[in-house]
Amino acid sequence: MSQHKSFKKGAAGSLSKRNVLKRFERVELLKKRSQWSDGDRVLGLKKTKPED
Repeated sequence: MSQHKSFKKGAAGSLSKRNVLKRFERVELLKKRSQWSDGDRVLGLKKTKPED
């Protein structure tokens, strides 16, 4: 069985821009923007757009 074209190998597949951030990435971004501090809840985070 062959692989579908959307499953790219190597660096070309990892360079695409992602629209969804993982939770730890959202926390880091909110910390950078001073919208999250240590001790805040991790569940129910604000919606964030990735940095350009």
